[in-house]
Amino acid sequence: MPENYLRALLDAREYDPFAVLGLHAEGDAGWRLTVLRPAVVSIAVAAADGEWLPLKRRKKSDVFEWRGATELPRPWRLRVDGIEQYDAYAFPPQPPADDLFLFNQGRLQQAWRLLGANFETRNTVAGFVFRVWAPNAERVSVVGDFNRWDGRVHPMAALGASGVWELFIPELPAGTLYRYEIRVRGSGALRMKSDPYARAHEVRPATACRVPAASQHGWGDADWLARRAACDWLHAPMNVYEMHAGSWMRHPDGSFYSYHELAVRLVPYLVDLGYTHVELMPIMEHPLDESWGYQCTGFFAPSSRFGRADELRFLIDRLHQAGIGVILDWVPGHFPADDWALAHFDGTALYEHEDPRMKMHPDWGTHVFNYGRNEVRSFLLSSANYWLSEFHVDALRVDAVASMIYLDYSRKPGEWTPNRHGGRENLDAIAFLRELNQMVHGEFPGALTIAEESTAWPMVSRPVYLGGLGFSMKWNMGWMNDTLDYLQHDPVHRRYDHERLTFGQLYAYSENFVLPLSHDEVVHGKGSLLTKMPGDEWQRFANLRLLLAYQMVAPGKKLSFMGSEFGQPWEWRCGEELPWHLLQYPRHAGVQALVRDLNHFYRNEPALHELDFSADGFQWIDCHDADQSIVSWLRRGKNGGHVVVVLNFTPVPRYGYRLGVPHAGSYRERINSDSKHYGGSDLGNGGIVQASAQPWMGQAASMEMDLPPLAALVFVPA
Repeated sequence: MPENYLRALLDAREYDPFAVLGLHAEGDAGWRLTVLRPAVVSIAVAAADGEWLPLKRRKKSDVFEWRGATELPRPWRLRVDGIEQYDAYAFPPQPPADDLFLFNQGRLQQAWRLLGANFETRNTVAGFVFRVWAPNAERVSVVGDFNRWDGRVHPMAALGASGVWELFIPELPAGTLYRYEIRVRGSGALRMKSDPYARAHEVRPATACRVPAASQHGWGDADWLARRAACDWLHAPMNVYEMHAGSWMRHPDGSFYSYHELAVRLVPYLVDLGYTHVELMPIMEHPLDESWGYQCTGFFAPSSRFGRADELRFLIDRLHQAGIGVILDWVPGHFPADDWALAHFDGTALYEHEDPRMKMHPDWGTHVFNYGRNEVRSFLLSSANYWLSEFHVDALRVDAVASMIYLDYSRKPGEWTPNRHGGRENLDAIAFLRELNQMVHGEFPGALTIAEESTAWPMVSRPVYLGGLGFSMKWNMGWMNDTLDYLQHDPVHRRYDHERLTFGQLYAYSENFVLPLSHDEVVHGKGSLLTKMPGDEWQRFANLRLLLAYQMVAPGKKLSFMGSEFGQPWEWRCGEELPWHLLQYPRHAGVQALVRDLNHFYRNEPALHELDFSADGFQWIDCHDADQSIVSWLRRGKNGGHVVVVLNFTPVPRYGYRLGVPHAGSYRERINSDSKHYGGSDLGNGGIVQASAQPWMGQAASMEMDLPPLAALVFVPA
């Protein structure tokens, strides 16, 4: 072996290890086998007849060599200090050229099957093939427990101009810890990096990856997936329970429930309360509990805090079999700057931008993905595809879309770079989002994408072929902000902000809206929904019940954060479980009872969900009664059925209130948020109200009723 090759090996700078290590013909001299093993005493190789042939240490180095006239059997087997093993360099690279091409083109949507650690059998020997994209590295090695984390032992082979490196390591067991050691080209600095495509990690604060185990889960949700594919989701009920897996419920000692334990408790709870979907705040691997998962370092790995990947599959399967859809929060807008993760992965700005005006997110101190880079698009599209295909999730809620599509998001003049047309739109991010939505809707029948987009960007939830971003739905942040701002006013002043209740109808059907009361509204000093409400304790609970009823009868799909369903009296704390003990008190139990009745009523009443996204499903009865802070409307279904809604936003009972309705006859009081069953004063109408043929408020008939204070009434034709 030439001296320069030996020096490169010993210095861990050899980018083509298969040219040096392993078995090589030496012309008429026969064959040479070269093995590098630090801290090893003896190595032997098995000959064809079973004899063990010793290797000689070269120049007091960690390089061992054997020379012989006869070729060794392939793959050859080593005995290293008495332990038998196959040599990784008996298995030359086998790059899938088509996948590499698609990856470099930004069109590989299942890149986790190419990159990361994947089980393979080569020459009848089982092991794992490691591949990583690091185009600017001088050398990349797989390191782990199996080689004492020494980057000299398992250097990877560069796969041409693709920027991808590969090495097959035989007989490696699932669960083995590993990382990549990267030597930066130019500076020679060493970087220890987690695998961007790792599918399992150590429990934080440790940061190593684990070689993934093959799934043993047998799915039982075929019927659910078939129904999902055939579902007319535009006209179906959707009522989402947003939850944080780490703080919904915990063990008495404060430790987390596993995915499996959550399944046992969460599924019956959601079924009992009548939710249609659960949205999990990011359960992708992340190092900091306080980030709630929104600073993700493992875009292909369920968080090990809560157990193994198959346990998450079990949870999702159980939810599906109970008729509950699963939405995952997914964060393609940014990633944390942790040195061991994606940031400056190969010593250069690889996943992020090089330009500091585009690189950092000013609000969160995180890196912004470079959506214009093909391999980054393959990475993100594959992450979305992974959760949909491997875990059967039903929807992705895409976080912080506004921060992606605006180049000047949270940036001052001079801190951002205009696009090629001189505008503020991030054209690469827009193209990526459209491609994402086309992939989801094309490859996963019935699966949805939901945008958390906080601006007036047009056509977020309209198809790409019409010029939209292609999302299925969009969070209605305007409705949320207006509603909470209105309700935080003392009722005596609400008359002056009456338009906050009515303005939303001017744009309510411009998008497919979700009405969110999310975690963002109950953190960072904002208080809980209950503590936002003005007045004494009775009024706060009445206002909360009114808010929850108002959300349920307004047009749009629904989302509410855990704890709101029983009136949590302080803002959410991610480090502890919800205060379940409060359900022993009547007012908290009453809020939960109302939520249960509202949820089931919403699911079973077509007029409350069939035409959520159409103006045909909504008609004002009276939107002008600002002095009394009363609004009323009709909700209609596709078959013409209707419900009557009237809301009183003051603590003043309104006796003998006349309300216009479509026709004479009996109307049943289906929901009264002031009922004693919910902790209210129990002012109502005895369950039935008669409407006469007296026209009123532009309707053909009308009825007199008693409106309870701070309450919602919902009537259905009897």
